[in-house]
Amino acid sequence: MSEVIDRPLRDDEKPAASRLRIIDCDVHPSLRSTDDLNEFLPKRWQQHLREYGSHLRTPYLFTTPYPRSSPLIARRDAWPPTGGPPGSDLAFMQKQHLDPLDVEFGILQVLDLFIFSQQNLEFGAAIQRAINDWQLAFWSHRDPRLKASILVGQDGVDLAIAEIERCAKIGEYIQINVSPRANEPLGRRRYWPIYERAQELDLPLGIHVGGYGGHAPTGGGWPSYYVEEHQSNAHTIAAQLASLVIEGVPERFPKLKIVFIEGGFGWIPSAVWRMDQHFERFRSEVPHLKRKPSEYVRENFWFTTQPIDEPDEARHLRSLIEWVGIDRLLFSSDYPHWDFDDPRFAFKTPLTEAERKKIFRTNARAVYKF
Repeated sequence: MSEVIDRPLRDDEKPAASRLRIIDCDVHPSLRSTDDLNEFLPKRWQQHLREYGSHLRTPYLFTTPYPRSSPLIARRDAWPPTGGPPGSDLAFMQKQHLDPLDVEFGILQVLDLFIFSQQNLEFGAAIQRAINDWQLAFWSHRDPRLKASILVGQDGVDLAIAEIERCAKIGEYIQINVSPRANEPLGRRRYWPIYERAQELDLPLGIHVGGYGGHAPTGGGWPSYYVEEHQSNAHTIAAQLASLVIEGVPERFPKLKIVFIEGGFGWIPSAVWRMDQHFERFRSEVPHLKRKPSEYVRENFWFTTQPIDEPDEARHLRSLIEWVGIDRLLFSSDYPHWDFDDPRFAFKTPLTEAERKKIFRTNARAVYKF
């Protein structure tokens, strides 16, 4: 976890990344309360939310299966002085994060209300629509640096397509977001209409860790501890990368850009090497793949940096970055969460000015066409 400095920086502490300006691909806004959604949520669903609340694909009604190690998984210094949860006060976010770190653009990633994981798909779609409108009204329109994503529940594909079409007509969203913890692996054909429309609209597909698919979060069953569950985020992303590639999504949709968010990147080389090795041995089973899995990964997938792996030796991180590819990495801070990566101290390994510029800014410009 990167160090958080709560004092003015000395000149020698102000790194090139800040002078270059930053595109932060993972900023978490929060509702002050569910009342924020009332102007965007029909009366029927306001009443439903008050009387029944969320019905998630977990056995727990009022909490997540693994309670977090800190309230709202947030930094202790991220609670706004005006009250409300971390990430709910725009002025405080500007003062603490956007302005001092020279964030040119921040991509909003909303986690409130577990909107990807509602059992009642119609209610989930209503909440998604309200959240999508709330992103613009409360954030993007008040600070144009903050860019909204179209949040859709992938398991209700028809409802997802309808919401994508509605938001596309508005024209202010920069990607389509789905959850990696879905009812089925994301490579399955049932989800392909979402990918087809994303490609047609030239909107990247963002896949942020989290959600509840009704299954254990690990391939080995239900973890005992939060630290295990948190570790499993990377496992989930690795499994979905394999599903998307091997099921043929990038072969079928070659212009689709897929961004994995908050899954780290330390696991990528071994996962890709393993896929290539197995592809050579099982090529006849997957004739729809015309190239090695690694080639699809190198052309269709990007990965945000947080949480950055921090090996004891800086040269190991440098080697890892080179294996993944400088052009595949997009900086993300995860503000205001406890494992926030401060861009001033995030990469504890030498990077050239050109490499820093790519990771902190120009790669994201190319993906999102800012």
